[in-house]
Amino acid sequence: MSRLRTGLKISAWVAIFIVAVVYLQQYGIAPLQNAVKEMGIWAPLGLFLLRGVSIILPALPSSVYSLLAGSLLGFKVGYITIILSDLVFCSAAFFIARRWGRAPVSRLVGVSAMKRIDGFSKNQLEGNFFLMTGLLMTGLFDFLSYAIGISRTHWRLFAPALLISVLISDSILVAVGAGVAQGASVTLGIALLAMFALATLTGLLKRKSSAASDTTAS
Repeated sequence: MSRLRTGLKISAWVAIFIVAVVYLQQYGIAPLQNAVKEMGIWAPLGLFLLRGVSIILPALPSSVYSLLAGSLLGFKVGYITIILSDLVFCSAAFFIARRWGRAPVSRLVGVSAMKRIDGFSKNQLEGNFFLMTGLLMTGLFDFLSYAIGISRTHWRLFAPALLISVLISDSILVAVGAGVAQGASVTLGIALLAMFALATLTGLLKRKSSAASDTTAS
């Protein structure tokens, strides 16, 4: 039931975003895009930092910045901006957790976020590269970066998993934003199908992770 509720919530936010962007496209998205272009490097830098803050403080929504990057910056610039932000700030979250441990992370992210991080820490992700990579592709990659760091996973294992995950998952949301803003129905359709496939993969990986945890506990 909780998974269904989460899925419906995500779908609702995506639907709201698409309606908002289509409305802006008809009544004034072009001036907004022109204003962003006139900002030069400051627009990508601003989204880079906002995305980064949402990773370090996981209570803030992060996926919305991927959609904004695609709609305001275009796919190419938006994709590069989000990838660089994810690589830098997920690595920062990983090293904060690995270097200082659970207590400082708990003070930084808060009690409720820490409970979610602790839940991931119990899944023994450090021993399963493919499970780690798959789960990092989800919207919970910020929590996972902290959890993997707490588990004392080596950087040489975390880095390629992070790189693969952001290259795949970021392309989907940025493409959705760019496709809606540009009216590219084919691009948008492919991106939405890829998002559905990724959600299915995530569900299978989480189920496998839960089964592994139950086996370990027993």
